[in-house]
Amino acid sequence: MPRLEVADIFRAHGPTWRHTERGHLSLAQLKVMSAIEQCRSSALGGHALRCSSCAQPQIAYNSCRNRHCPKCQGGAAQRWLQARSADLLPVEYYHVVFTLPAPISAIAYTNKELIYGLLFDIAAQTLRTIAADPKHLGARIGATLVLHTWGSALTHHPHVHGIVPGGGLALDADRWVPCKPGFFLPVRVLSRLFRRRFIEELQNAHRDGQLQFFGEHVDLTDADAFADWLAPLRQCEWVVYAKRPFAGPEAVLAYLSRYTHRVAISNSRLVALDERGVTFRWKDYRVHGTARYKTMSLSTDEFMRRFLLHVLPSSFHRIRHYGLFANARRKTHIALARELLHQPAPVLVVDSSHHSTASRCDRPTFLCRHCGAPMLIVQTLPRALRIRGPPCSPSSP
Repeated sequence: MPRLEVADIFRAHGPTWRHTERGHLSLAQLKVMSAIEQCRSSALGGHALRCSSCAQPQIAYNSCRNRHCPKCQGGAAQRWLQARSADLLPVEYYHVVFTLPAPISAIAYTNKELIYGLLFDIAAQTLRTIAADPKHLGARIGATLVLHTWGSALTHHPHVHGIVPGGGLALDADRWVPCKPGFFLPVRVLSRLFRRRFIEELQNAHRDGQLQFFGEHVDLTDADAFADWLAPLRQCEWVVYAKRPFAGPEAVLAYLSRYTHRVAISNSRLVALDERGVTFRWKDYRVHGTARYKTMSLSTDEFMRRFLLHVLPSSFHRIRHYGLFANARRKTHIALARELLHQPAPVLVVDSSHHSTASRCDRPTFLCRHCGAPMLIVQTLPRALRIRGPPCSPSSP
């Protein structure tokens, strides 16, 4: 029996739900639904193949490559990891998480680009500020931050995962300053600065009219009401935590391969689609041990609503690099760090021979699922024609 996929749910129940929710779904959400429904189907075209050894036929349909599609992230993650593996340093790496309180998460849904952007920038600013303080580390550090907007039950839970090396360049850049073994930066200090800076920027955004409020939050457009709403957030704890260091660079890559290109829910977590709705596996972090692994059933409408909560604004980058890892001078900073750590630069194997280049180009794209031999493309299947509206008639003179 074929494994259940998010695409199956969208194909079976999406059309009716889109009609019911007409006017309440954004264009970005509609595009995501359409892409997932069409992914690896005849709608996107593909190739008819035949095995060069056993002559078995096969059809390979094209992928949608949408970043929210559960089936299209594996290849993207591997390409990204290969590009980043050369940047790893021979030091401990730490995993730091910055989470927004529930009240701010509630208004983030209608202010995604602004609040998610603040979450990135202020988390990075907090890490760099505390690390540069001589009382803590006294160094310039680098960080890679990855945005996740979901909890295990598909609820809206914006947070960033940070991967940070355990040390940095001295402020005068003449030596490498390591962290204490097994300790990065004090999380309570990080939490306090993160809370203060985020609230300051949220106030500035409200003053400049950049925040939008709807439904139960519409009263927050008033400055006094917004100030009253912010007051409890100044006192509550903002969750920032650092996990123990990774067990070497290889473990960092293994971690990143699971987190960088993750989507709200993978197909492997889906259990059933039946009269009760959609049943899927989830993890209850409030429970310890094996009892934390549970199943949940949601109506198909609620499942689709929760999945689409996590559609990001167009062109919004969910993986960002800061400090030493910022794209502008990353190569220079990493080369200097390696020099100070007395680590030779990675050896890049360059194949100058024509034979080596040709062998790479001739590497088969498709392999036979039966015998592993290269598949030959015998026919290219075109995309299905899209139904479009008629062109506007030219205006009469």
